[in-house]
Amino acid sequence: MSTLNIRQLTSQVKARAHELGFQLVGVTTPAAPPHLDVYANWIVQGHQAEMGWMATDRARQRRTDPKLILPECESILVLGIAYPPPSSSSEGVAAYALGDDYHNVLPERLQAIVAFIEDQVGHAVPNRWYTDTGPILERELAQRAGLGWIGKNTCLINPQMGSYFLLAEILLGIKLAIDAPITTDHCGTCTRCLTACPTNCILPERTIDANRCISYLTIEHKGFLPTELRSEFDTWIFGCDICQQVCPWNQKFAGQTPDPAFEPRPGLPPEKPADELKLTPQEFNRKFKGSPVKRTKRRGYLRNIAVRLGNQPDQNDIPALITALQDFEPLIRAHAAWALGQVGGTVVQAALQTAAKTETDPQVLAEIRAALE
Repeated sequence: MSTLNIRQLTSQVKARAHELGFQLVGVTTPAAPPHLDVYANWIVQGHQAEMGWMATDRARQRRTDPKLILPECESILVLGIAYPPPSSSSEGVAAYALGDDYHNVLPERLQAIVAFIEDQVGHAVPNRWYTDTGPILERELAQRAGLGWIGKNTCLINPQMGSYFLLAEILLGIKLAIDAPITTDHCGTCTRCLTACPTNCILPERTIDANRCISYLTIEHKGFLPTELRSEFDTWIFGCDICQQVCPWNQKFAGQTPDPAFEPRPGLPPEKPADELKLTPQEFNRKFKGSPVKRTKRRGYLRNIAVRLGNQPDQNDIPALITALQDFEPLIRAHAAWALGQVGGTVVQAALQTAAKTETDPQVLAEIRAALE
C-alpha cells in the first residue's frame, strides 16, 4: 500500500471511530514502551498489591513487546471515549462506574472498526483489541499515539478533554499513518493530586501504590480492608475520583459530550446506603447487571457500604448494621462490626457482645473485640 493510500485509510478509520463515539483517536507503532523500567520496578516493589496477573513472567514479557500478542502487528490504533465527570450527586462512586460497564459497551464498537478496516482493504486483517483487559501498557501507548500525557496522578490527561475518558486499543496487522507523541509534561509544578490523596498512594514516576489506593481497595481487593485506612475512605464505596477532581485540567476542560451509555443509572450512588445491606445475592445481581459495580461482588460492595456507614456515624443506621452482623459472609460481618464500633452507644455494645458469643470466624471475632474496645 502506498504512503498516500495509508494516509487515506488512516483518515477514513479515524472518521469511522469518531462516528462510533470515540473523541480521541491516534496511531502508534508496536515498538516497546519507553518506560518499561518503571513498570518493572513497580512490580519489584510489590505496588501491584494482589493483582498477581500483572507480575507473571508471561504478562511482563507481553507488555514489553506487542508482537508477542499479535506477531503480525504493524500499528496500534488507540482510542479514547468520554464519560460524564463527577458531580455532587455522584458522591461515593467513581464517575466512570455510574453508567453501563465499558467492558460491555466498547467491544462491539472495536469490532465495528475492525470490520470497517477489512471492508476498506478488501481482506481479513489480523487484529487483537482490548479495553483495560489485555497485557499492554495502554497509557504509554496512548501517550505515544498523541492522546495525552501521563499525569502525576497516573491518569492520561488530554489538553482539550482532561482525564475523564476510557481507553481502548486495536492491534492491527496492517500499516496506518503514525501520529506524533505528546512529549511535554503539562503538569508542571502542580502537586494538587498528591496533596489531595487521602491515603498518600501516589508515588514518584507517575505510579501508585495499589496497596493504599482507595480505587483498588474498594474494587480489586477481595479481603479485609486495612484498618488504618478505613477512615480515609470517607464516602467512597466504589472507586475514587479525588486525584482527578482536583486536577486543573479537569476543572478547565472536562465536560465533553459523554456517550449516553455512560450516563448515570438509577440507584447509583445509593440514596440510603444502609438499605444496601439488605441486598440478597439475587437482588445484588439484578441491581448491578451490566454495571461496573458488579465487579466487587456482593460481599465486597456491602463491605464498602459498611465502611462508609462507619465513616458517617448515624444512630439510624444501627439496626441495618446489627442485621449485617448476622450475614452469611464473614467479610460483611467483620466490617459491620467495625462500623458499629465507630457509631458506639449502649445498644451497639450489647449487639456486639451478643454477636461475640456465637461468632466462629476468628477474623470477625477480632473485629468485634476491637469494636468493643
